[in-house]
Amino acid sequence: MNASTNALSIFALGGINEIGKNMYVIQYANDLLIVDCGAKFPDESLLGIDLIIPDITYLQENKDKIKGLIVTHGHEDHIGGIPYLLKKLNVPIYATRFTLGLIELKLKEHKLLRETDLIEIRSDSVLNFGQIDVSFFRTNHSIPDCLGIVFQTPEGNVVHTGDFKFDLTPVNNQYADIHKMADIGSKGVLVLISESTNAERPGLTPSEKLVGHHIEEAFLQAERKIIISTFASNVNRIQQIVDATIATNRKLALLGRSMVNVVDVALERGYLTIPDDFLLDAREVKYLPPEEVVVLCTGSQGEPLAALSRLASGNHREVKILQDDTVILASSPIPGNEKGVSRIVDNLFQLGAKVIYGSSSNTGMHVSGHGYQEDLKLMLTLMKPTFFIPIHGEFRMLHQHRLLAESVGVKRGHTFIIKNGDVVDIEKSKARQTRKIPSGDTYVDGIGIGEVEGIVLRDRKQLSEDGMLVIVLTLSKSDGSIILEPDTTSRGFVYAKESEDLLNKVNEVVKATISELQGDNKQQLFVLRREIKKAVGQYLFSQTKRKPMILPIIIEV
Repeated sequence: MNASTNALSIFALGGINEIGKNMYVIQYANDLLIVDCGAKFPDESLLGIDLIIPDITYLQENKDKIKGLIVTHGHEDHIGGIPYLLKKLNVPIYATRFTLGLIELKLKEHKLLRETDLIEIRSDSVLNFGQIDVSFFRTNHSIPDCLGIVFQTPEGNVVHTGDFKFDLTPVNNQYADIHKMADIGSKGVLVLISESTNAERPGLTPSEKLVGHHIEEAFLQAERKIIISTFASNVNRIQQIVDATIATNRKLALLGRSMVNVVDVALERGYLTIPDDFLLDAREVKYLPPEEVVVLCTGSQGEPLAALSRLASGNHREVKILQDDTVILASSPIPGNEKGVSRIVDNLFQLGAKVIYGSSSNTGMHVSGHGYQEDLKLMLTLMKPTFFIPIHGEFRMLHQHRLLAESVGVKRGHTFIIKNGDVVDIEKSKARQTRKIPSGDTYVDGIGIGEVEGIVLRDRKQLSEDGMLVIVLTLSKSDGSIILEPDTTSRGFVYAKESEDLLNKVNEVVKATISELQGDNKQQLFVLRREIKKAVGQYLFSQTKRKPMILPIIIEV
């Protein structure tokens, strides 16, 4: 069923039943606004894929209706897909001062900055897009300048919270607009769209300021060099690390491109305060007494190419971790990264370092930027929505968020737990979910966008598991007879020197197959290749129980 031309439509192209590649759409009649355009990193099953971004087929088909892209904050899962969107659709981008700084870094890298319209917004900005007016409210998160968004439509007000928690003692003094949120709720909220990341965790999210006390305590106890790793985007934590470094009479070196880039943006735009002559070049670290140095680096999630991983394996050119150095992981592993983090921690212990790591509740070195159950209930209570759409989480988190909503007064049946592509249409105060639009993952592979399909990934998986066999064969063009013996090469399947008998037998199978086809007068090349692959594949499976990729190359002379 299609929506009426005057219906309010809300849907996600990413960010539902997943954490990453957030992209949401609010549409009324011919006015369409995009909220966020994120990316996420692939797991080990997506071989060779660099990045996953949302499928924007619907946006391309409706490009004349798009009024702009509004960005809630500057995390990768909310801005990482922007360069790839702009290569297909050149839309104006609305974001706060710090978020724009991070977006500009990406656009410079993709050579898109000059041709992109970037508009700075603040928590008191008011925008008009046809029949939709847009205003904002400030929220707390683990990165500066975060906004929630209010869409005023002819059907009613729609509120998108962005990622948030309620931090009553924020490090940067950017207090959440709680009174403004209450005022928005008192005027009536038709739909609340709210994040669900920590919907399973009871209580209130602790304040970021608590982390600063634990960091300074650890710095005071450290006897030699300190290496501390955290998310580059967590500027408030970086400020606390700077303050602890000053308090313990040390100097600070930065390692990792993203850390250096974010610190540069934060300094330039006034979000970090660092004294002159306080920052060290990484090359200076080895010339200073170890008790006078702090190294702040990327890699707290076990990323193999990040600075912490290189330090842990002893492969960093400028900085070495030595006996009794202190290493602090000021983060908690994101689900799926535990193995990489454990490997790094093991390596650090082998180097003789004192390592502070593990659950944030045990070390005090990390607090979440996402609201726990009481934060989520407070947002619901302030907004008092008629309808509720939980987002930004896996299905169990969305389900738990629905139960929280019902516990604070949202009517049963008024919560829509949707999937990417499911459309919630609202007309005359009645909401329904009866239709879908195209959605899914688009893979970025090198410079290619969306060019890697399932069959390519299947081939890559087969190559990674069982390797390949290349069979080169030279035939006579006139009668199809074999001129040169088959030459079979193994790559990732078997070691040729130890498997000569097996490869010789493969050559015999190839010759027997060619001879049989000659008798049947089946000389088309595609038939020869198909039958060789079939015969060799059956033989190899019978001998090895493996299925390598078989690539026959037939040369006719």
